[in-house]
Amino acid sequence: MDSDEGYNYEFDDEEEECSEDSGEEETADDTLELGEVELVDPVVAGGERDDCGETGGSGPRQDEEDYRFEVLTAEQILQHMVECIREVNEVIQNPATITRILLSHFNWDKEKLMERYFDGNLDKLFSECHVINPSKKSRTRLMNTRSSAQDLPCQICYLNYPNSAFTTGGGGYFTGLECGHKFCMQCWGDYLTTKIIEEGMGQTISCPAHSCDILVDDNTVMRLITDSKVKLKYQHLITNSFVECNRLLKWCPAPDCHHVVKVQYPDAKPVRCKCGRQFCFNCGENWHDPVKCKWLRKWIKKCDDDSETSNWIAANTKECPKCHVTIEKDGGCNHMVCRNQNCKAEFCWVCLGPWEPHGSAWYNCNRYNEDDAKAARDAQEVNYVSPFVLMSEHRSRAALQRYLFYCNRYMNHMQSLRFEHKLYAQVKQKMEEMQQHNMSWIEVQFLKKAVDVLCQCRSTLMFTYVFAFYLKKNNQSIIFENNQADLENATEVLSGYLERDISQDSLQDIKQKVQDKYRYCESRRRVLLQHVHEGYDKDLWEYIED
Repeated sequence: MDSDEGYNYEFDDEEEECSEDSGEEETADDTLELGEVELVDPVVAGGERDDCGETGGSGPRQDEEDYRFEVLTAEQILQHMVECIREVNEVIQNPATITRILLSHFNWDKEKLMERYFDGNLDKLFSECHVINPSKKSRTRLMNTRSSAQDLPCQICYLNYPNSAFTTGGGGYFTGLECGHKFCMQCWGDYLTTKIIEEGMGQTISCPAHSCDILVDDNTVMRLITDSKVKLKYQHLITNSFVECNRLLKWCPAPDCHHVVKVQYPDAKPVRCKCGRQFCFNCGENWHDPVKCKWLRKWIKKCDDDSETSNWIAANTKECPKCHVTIEKDGGCNHMVCRNQNCKAEFCWVCLGPWEPHGSAWYNCNRYNEDDAKAARDAQEVNYVSPFVLMSEHRSRAALQRYLFYCNRYMNHMQSLRFEHKLYAQVKQKMEEMQQHNMSWIEVQFLKKAVDVLCQCRSTLMFTYVFAFYLKKNNQSIIFENNQADLENATEVLSGYLERDISQDSLQDIKQKVQDKYRYCESRRRVLLQHVHEGYDKDLWEYIED
């Protein structure tokens, strides 16, 4: 939305003012003015294929291909919101701005609103939504009549204004909501600007009066604010709230992308925005087949919580070679003394061997030998240590080592995926060179296809390690790990082919190898995903609760 025009729900201020003065009943014949909105045909997925030749996602199953969605622009989002209000208003016949507040309270679920609206307790409904029932006149709506010669103070700034200046149409000094609280126009504008700009509030701005929870409607906000930037900010807040509350809408998570994906029913399925970003509609993360959203959220939280801790532990601590208690090196000397009262072993920090052979080499150990250190550790493991002393240390260290095993491989594939994306520029250059060697444009497309498959395989492998981290060992998990290893080996070979320099002599040979390998990678990736989804359907997987 580039301007504030066409967003406000248009009302005739003069008619509204006249109806207040006369005490006549308001009508619900309000209109929603959109102004000039250029409609763009939405991107409908399901039958449209991406560059990799797959439909709407990387999963192998038909139901993913049938998951239909639309990509909406900002103007289409606004139109969709107004249409929802119109549909409801055809039944309940309320002012459009009031209907917008009611729908927002029910997260834009029209069925829930209709059910509550016709259950016979309208007063309770409007009270919960913090609005005045438009079918009833507020007792405090009409101000007490005073002498026109007497000035009245605004209850915020306490400046005096003529009594005759009270109005709800915005033409005088004072204005207010249906609750009856009136304030001067200047204070209203400052109050709304502060709420919108500084506090980021949109649909939850209440009356400025103390202990009054009546919400300010959109029409009042747009009428009282004069700054176009503040109006635009308010529009963004309302639109964002509409998308966030609507379970059928999701913002594209790509930076600087303002498109919204609209689906027919919410599910953990892949959707692709116009900008090219593919993400899971359920959680908003990059499409993460084969791991489910629940485990991915736990993994991301664990990585955020544990990554820095594990890095610090790996860099600053080691195990005592005798009792395996975790030791922190807090000084420069490499002569370590275990402080476990049942151990007191003396060893070298560098090689983890006994300290006696080091002689006087207190500050510079030059005797490090990996094989000797390992042999010393293995020999010392036969020493008796109380299980009650070591149980927690062993479990903690084992859990950390297991986490680092999967985390390192997850991060490795993530880093490789970033590098593979740079291959597109290199492949483009290679394709141009190959066309200069009497090859047609169609004949060189196998390189781009190969990079597409490589990126898909990297992404799948990255998330297989999240899946495997929470997976209990059983026969099915062994099959999964074999499929994972097979795909990983094939992916590395394909990556090596694409990074080679292609000469005229090796052109045909490398072309055949690349085509064979990316087809094999596609096949193995499909087998891996099919096996995981079969396990989901048949409830074959058992998980480790972290």
